[in-house]
Amino acid sequence: MRMVFTFGIEEEFLLLDASTGFPTGAQELTRALISPGQGAFTSSAELLDAQVESSTRVCTTREEALDALLGFRSRLAEAAASVGVRVAATGAAPRIAEGPPVLNSSDRYRRMGLLTGAVAHEQYVNGTHIHVGIPSRDTGVRVLNGIRPWLALLGAVAANSPYWRGQDSSFASWRMVHYRRWSVQGCPPVFADAQDYARRLESLLATDVVLDAGHVGWAARLSESFPTVEVRIADAQLQARDSLLLATLVRALVSTLASAVPALPAAVPDPELLDVGLWQAARFGMNGNLVSHPGGSVPAADHLTALLEFVAPALEEAGDREYAAAGVARVLAGGTGAERQRTAFRSGGYAELTDLYTRSLSAE
Repeated sequence: MRMVFTFGIEEEFLLLDASTGFPTGAQELTRALISPGQGAFTSSAELLDAQVESSTRVCTTREEALDALLGFRSRLAEAAASVGVRVAATGAAPRIAEGPPVLNSSDRYRRMGLLTGAVAHEQYVNGTHIHVGIPSRDTGVRVLNGIRPWLALLGAVAANSPYWRGQDSSFASWRMVHYRRWSVQGCPPVFADAQDYARRLESLLATDVVLDAGHVGWAARLSESFPTVEVRIADAQLQARDSLLLATLVRALVSTLASAVPALPAAVPDPELLDVGLWQAARFGMNGNLVSHPGGSVPAADHLTALLEFVAPALEEAGDREYAAAGVARVLAGGTGAERQRTAFRSGGYAELTDLYTRSLSAE
């Protein structure tokens, strides 16, 4: 019998001024949210004063995760309304004010802001991170090596940041493009084993442009705080069910790869193809082609169907197969978050877009 892996979901949200639509800080809101004793979730501040992050507890079932996601989103909506700010569950701020933002006052974020300069000044981007528990770091390395060809697809499914600086960026995920500016980003390299991972991480930390392990921005990495693989490719998601679908697919993928025979060297995708694949996913989302391996492109919908087939046994074992199939069908029929944002904007401009954010926050 296949092991059912535990998982957790981190979500980042942006606070918006109700009158201007620009990102804004609200310290009293943040203090209320990070108070202890929330049970199903915890919350914390992020790099910018205008950002809030939530983390579910360790979950075994979809129901546990959905309860935690909806619990935090409900609390966030209530707290935001009480201080007159809006909340945007989007991968990038549609509009930002001129001048640098207010950074979180913690020492770590202060040092990060000093190091990265204008990169941090435009870090109005939010992600969804999926943690999946692993029995060992060697297993985690096997997962990282195997997940590389699927990262672009996961990013395409989760694309939810089409607007930037008051205009349509023409990208489904502007956040994915923004992250290419950081010192360590993109697909992780191939590692021989956990010892090789540790050695290469130590080499990065020995430079003067990687402050700590959390600064390593690979789209998937081993967590240094938990016994997990952390998949970081996804934009913040409009609805809780969007995040849950992503987590369901990621957990099944990690489970499948954890028990797979390690890939032969000849089967390792070329890193330049993986890199261009991330750009392609950011540009077109699910509305175009995605890089296949060893080369060429395939329709994104076909690639997603192939993923469902690849992880079908793991989905079945976790009781997630029907849920995942229905979620994928929903995305293919109704579009990603990026497409839903564009539909809202065409309907009523920024007013309708911010209303979409508000409605989505309380929707399952």
